[in-house]
Amino acid sequence: MAHHDLVVVGTGSGNTFLDERFAGLDIALVEHGVFGGTCLNVGCIPTKMYVYAADVAEIVRHAHTYGVDASVDKIRWTDIRDRVFGRIDPISAGGREYRVDRSPNVTVYFGHAAFTGDRELSVERTDGSGTDTISGGRVVVAAGSRPSVPPLVAASGVPFETSDTVMRLDALPRRMAILGGGYIASEFAHVFSALGVEVTMIVRGQKLLRHLDDTIADRFTELATARWDCRLGRQVSAVSGDGTGDVGEVRLELDDGSEVVADTLLVATGRVPNGDRMDLDRAGVTVHADGRVAVDEYQRSVSADGVWALGDVSSPYQLKHVANHEAKIVGHNLAHPAELRAASHDLVPAAVFTDPQIAAVGMTEAEARAAGLDITVKVQDYGDVAFGWAMEDGTGLCKLIAEKGTGRLLGAHLLGPQASTLVQQLIQAMVFGQTVGEIATGQYWIHPALPEVIENALLGLEV
Repeated sequence: MAHHDLVVVGTGSGNTFLDERFAGLDIALVEHGVFGGTCLNVGCIPTKMYVYAADVAEIVRHAHTYGVDASVDKIRWTDIRDRVFGRIDPISAGGREYRVDRSPNVTVYFGHAAFTGDRELSVERTDGSGTDTISGGRVVVAAGSRPSVPPLVAASGVPFETSDTVMRLDALPRRMAILGGGYIASEFAHVFSALGVEVTMIVRGQKLLRHLDDTIADRFTELATARWDCRLGRQVSAVSGDGTGDVGEVRLELDDGSEVVADTLLVATGRVPNGDRMDLDRAGVTVHADGRVAVDEYQRSVSADGVWALGDVSSPYQLKHVANHEAKIVGHNLAHPAELRAASHDLVPAAVFTDPQIAAVGMTEAEARAAGLDITVKVQDYGDVAFGWAMEDGTGLCKLIAEKGTGRLLGAHLLGPQASTLVQQLIQAMVFGQTVGEIATGQYWIHPALPEVIENALLGLEV
């Protein structure tokens, strides 16, 4: 058994804190997939590169609104794909080369890690050449998550895609069925429909993005059903077919007796933590009911001494900025065990890069009312401010929720162009405790810029 001072399982955010502070340690880094983790290879970065191409296509299609005649003459899918991965794959390869060849204190194991005992692991090599047995003085589990696939689909034998695979298709399908109604499904529905694919969404609930504030989810669902064939409140009862893309078709029978026929099936029903594949119980690592590694405020396992966890494998927030924050906390606490810092999961923002773009931070209206708070709510349309008017925007909105009396801003929810950028100033104001009045009147708001939609929403709150 090879013993190391520190073992890190996962090369996503788990690889980011291994800096000069750990140069004197013997470190093992274990990766069972592509070096660099989900965000770089199959998540945030490639998807947003596709989203930008989709946004450009939609802008061209709607250029006539502004007196500019234009058309999308051709979608060069392979050029779009190769632009994305022609930039991303070298980054992954460069990260691998740096750790393998230029990090003398780091040993990289390529394989699947599973615990065999207290801070002891076996690593089944990816190339099938054997198994390595290692141990660590301390172990960080940063093994990420994977796409969730409903058993009915998995058992059908019918080919399907997930977010891990769909971006590398060799050709655009004519028709795509998307199973799911969350942020992954909504982003890919935008991407593929903007690139000319007929999209059908099969959604279990009565609305898309149902985890968001009701006003946002309702507005987005209204817009989505006008753009895509959305089968709401439906479950798949049978899956059949003989292929995907140009070699066959997939048939989905729904619980109301209707049928969806597509060339490609994209399963986008969420992601599950990878801890269930690591024999965590053998190391005494406690998990939550949903499979996440249970950690304390310092990102330490609540039950196994010397074991830490971060990112999707332990966090309720499957967001890269949260994983990066937790990695910084783990890095500091490993390097300075006498000066532990706690992770902060207050006011975690999120964005959905669909069309229209969506961003949110803080409480929804329903959450604030359920908490018994005396609240005031204001919904401000993009089209009521000068730049929104210039954009001819008829769907965007900013919804703010504040506490009466204190003027405390409780939640911010935006749907429309640049939502993920606009929300940032509200995140900052909320984190640093500014009141609604201070945010609205204590600074200049550039006229006629789009942030005026936030200014007007703030001024409209009756605090």
